[in-house]
Amino acid sequence: MITFLISILSLFAGYFIYGKFVERVFVINENHKTPALAKADGVDYIPMSTWKIFLIQFLNIAGLGPIFGAIIGAVYGPTAFLWIVFGSIFGGAVHDYFSGMISLRNSGLSLPEITGKYLGNFFKQFTRVFSILLMVLVGAVFVAGPAKLLSNLTSDTLFLNITTSSIFASFNIENIDTFKFIIWGIIIFLYYILATLLPINKLIGRIYPLFGFTLLFMAIGIGFSLIYYQANIPEITFDSLRNMHPNPQRFPLFPMIFISIACGAISGFHATQSPLMVRCMTNENQGRKIFYGAMIAEALVTLIWAAAAMSFFGSISGLQLFLTENDHSAAVVVDRIAHTWLGSWGGFLVIIGVIVAPITTGDTAFRSARLIVADMIKCNQKSIYNRILVSIPLFIIGFFILQINFDIIWRYMAWSNQVLAVITLWMITVYLVKENKPYWITLLPAVFMTMVTSTYIIVAPEGLEYSILTGYIVGGIVTLVVSSIFIYSKKKIRSGFILMLHEFPRIFGTF
Repeated sequence: MITFLISILSLFAGYFIYGKFVERVFVINENHKTPALAKADGVDYIPMSTWKIFLIQFLNIAGLGPIFGAIIGAVYGPTAFLWIVFGSIFGGAVHDYFSGMISLRNSGLSLPEITGKYLGNFFKQFTRVFSILLMVLVGAVFVAGPAKLLSNLTSDTLFLNITTSSIFASFNIENIDTFKFIIWGIIIFLYYILATLLPINKLIGRIYPLFGFTLLFMAIGIGFSLIYYQANIPEITFDSLRNMHPNPQRFPLFPMIFISIACGAISGFHATQSPLMVRCMTNENQGRKIFYGAMIAEALVTLIWAAAAMSFFGSISGLQLFLTENDHSAAVVVDRIAHTWLGSWGGFLVIIGVIVAPITTGDTAFRSARLIVADMIKCNQKSIYNRILVSIPLFIIGFFILQINFDIIWRYMAWSNQVLAVITLWMITVYLVKENKPYWITLLPAVFMTMVTSTYIIVAPEGLEYSILTGYIVGGIVTLVVSSIFIYSKKKIRSGFILMLHEFPRIFGTF
C-alpha cells in the first residue's frame, strides 16, 4: 500500500512541479489569439471552458488502454508502478503538452502537418498515412470492444423478440450472442458517424460530462475499495523489481511492459487528439491543465487498476492464474473486481464506465481522422457536405477493419501507437532545438522510446519474433543511428534546416 500511495502523491507532485517547469520551457503567451478565436467556424473551432475541454481531452485519450493495459501490465509485477509514474510525468504528459501547444501556435494544425514543418516532407507524408490508419484502427477497435461488453449485459429475451420480427425473420438468425454483438456494433457505429459530423459542442460537448462521471466514479470507487479492503498491493523492493510474467523468456520486461502499458504512461494516439482541443481553447494558459493534466489523470486511472489487478486475486500469481483460466480476458478481471468490491449497482456503473471509455475515444478518433484528411487536402470543414465527403471513405475502411478479429487488431494497435509517439517526440525535440530551448526534456524520452519500439517490433509475437538478443542489437543500432543523425544535424536545425532522407548517405559518410 505504501508504494501505491507514494505513486499517487508522485503523480500530483509531477503535475505541480515538473508540469510547471515544462510550461515555463514552452513560455506561454496569454495575449496570443488562439485558433478558436481567430478561426471560429461553429463546427470544429468553437471556444469552450477549461473544465469542459479538460474533460473531453481526458475521455478522448482514456480508452480501454488505461484499464485493460494496466491489467495486462500488472502481470509483470510492481515495476509497472514505476513505469506509470515516471513514464507519464517525464514522457507522456510532456509529449501531450508540447504536441498540443505546438499545434496551438500553428493555427490548430493536425499532427502530420506540424510534423512536416519540423521533420520534413517524408515524415509528413508518412505520419499522414500512419495516423489516419491508426485513427480508423482505434475507431474500429472501440466499436468491437464496447459492443461485446454491451451484448453481454443485455437480455437475450429482448433480442429474441427482435429476431422473430418480420424484419429479421428471413435472416435465419441462430446465434443470439452474435446478433446482439452486431446490433450494438451498428448502434455504436451510427453514434460515431454523428459525433464525427456534428459540431463539437452539439453532441460531444453535451454528453461528455455524463460520460466523465461514470469514468471518474469507476476509478474513484476502485481506489477507495483498495484502501477500504486493505488490499495487499505489492511493494517495490529489490526482490520485486524483476519480471514476474509466467513466461519471461517470450515476454521480457524490456520492452514488453512499455508497450503493454501505453495510454497510462505515453501514447502517440494522444498527439492526434490534442489539435481537436486546441481548436476550442481561448488562452494558452489552459494548456497545462488540459494536456499535462489529462495525462496525469489517465495515469491515476491506470495506477488504480494496476494496483487492483495485482492485489484482488491475492497475489500476482493469482492474477496470472485467473487470466489463464479466462482466456486472458482483461474484461473478465474488471467485471469480477467491480462486482465483488462495489456490489451489483456499483459494479454495473463500473462496467458502464469501461464501455464509455472506449466509445469516447473511438468517436473522436474518427473525428480526428476527418480533420487530418481535411488539413491534408485543404478542405474547409464548415460545410456539412465537405465533412460527409471526407468522412465516407474513413467509415468504409473502418467497416472492413471491423471484420478482423478484435484480438488481432488490438495487438497491432499497441506497437503502431508507440511508433507514432516516437515520431512525435522527435518532432518536439527538433522544435525545442529550433526555439533554442532545453531540448533534453524530450530528447531523453525520444531515445528511450525509439529503443523500446524498435526492439519490440523485432521480438514481439505480433512482430518479427526474433530472439531477445537480436532485438536488443537491432534496437540499439536503430536508436544509435537516429540519435547520431540528430546530433549531427543539431546546429543546422537551429538555422532552419530540415533533415531530408536523401541526405542520410552523406551524413553517415562523415562518421
